Amino acid sequence: MTTNSNPTIDTSTEEALARNAKPATETQSAFWLPVWTLTLRELTRFFRQRTRIIGALGQPFIFWILFGAGLHGSFQSPDWVPSGVDMSYQEYFFPGVAVMILMFTAIFSTISLIDDRREGFLQAVLVAPVPRSALVVGKLTGGAVLAVLQAVLFLVIGPLLAFVGLAPEISLGWSILDGLAIFGFLVLLAFALTALGYTLAWPMDSTQGFHAIMSVVLMPMWLLSGAFFPSGETGWLAWIIRLNPLTYGVAGLRRLVSPEIEFAISNSLPTLPLCLMVTTLFCGVCVVIATWQTRRTGARDST
Repeated sequence: MTTNSNPTIDTSTEEALARNAKPATETQSAFWLPVWTLTLRELTRFFRQRTRIIGALGQPFIFWILFGAGLHGSFQSPDWVPSGVDMSYQEYFFPGVAVMILMFTAIFSTISLIDDRREGFLQAVLVAPVPRSALVVGKLTGGAVLAVLQAVLFLVIGPLLAFVGLAPEISLGWSILDGLAIFGFLVLLAFALTALGYTLAWPMDSTQGFHAIMSVVLMPMWLLSGAFFPSGETGWLAWIIRLNPLTYGVAGLRRLVSPEIEFAISNSLPTLPLCLMVTTLFCGVCVVIATWQTRRTGARDST
């Protein structure tokens, strides 16, 4: 007895693979669309809060003008300032205020993570079918954009106050390449500081705890970066300043905003290549930690 039977072809595996196979454009869209959405959300939230805009720009200008006027008479130029160059305290403090704007804007943009967790928005994002790295990139991009915009405004508007007698004359003899270098360094430093704020805000449940960390860790980090006062060549304070990663951000920006000054070689003012290397490493470490924290989120954050 002969039976004609066709072999059975199991297509269940092939159908499953076909359903799971997504075009490259769809995969990229699943990453960049939430990044763009989260970035736009940060910008919209900021510009809708007028008091936040005033505080973000008003406080640095007040610090720069008042401290510059008050400490002008007692300030002595550091050893790395060339002889013949009369640097006032406001000129010295100028890059430090720009870094302060970057730090506080980046930090306060990431504090919204705590509110997002309390309101349930963060849980909704975590359970959405999007990569968790998109949450990190979107949050960091939004904070970095806001920080860079405000720092650029300060670097442009600050020297214009000399015309009304509120600030000394600060030369802005920047070429196009100088401007691009300053902008690129600001972006790198803004991403690093935003990622640092992200890593601090992610495990916290209250904004009060975040403010405590900012007062104990972040504010001294800025003060001990050479932004507010120059460090000496020796002593324990000089070593703390050298070990502070933000020191290299301030020193790098200081060199970039004053291309016409040939600063002397000094241990208290790192070279530009060293500043770029340390700031890049600092940014990379903070971003990696932020991504790792987000990917290992437990049930507390996803439910």
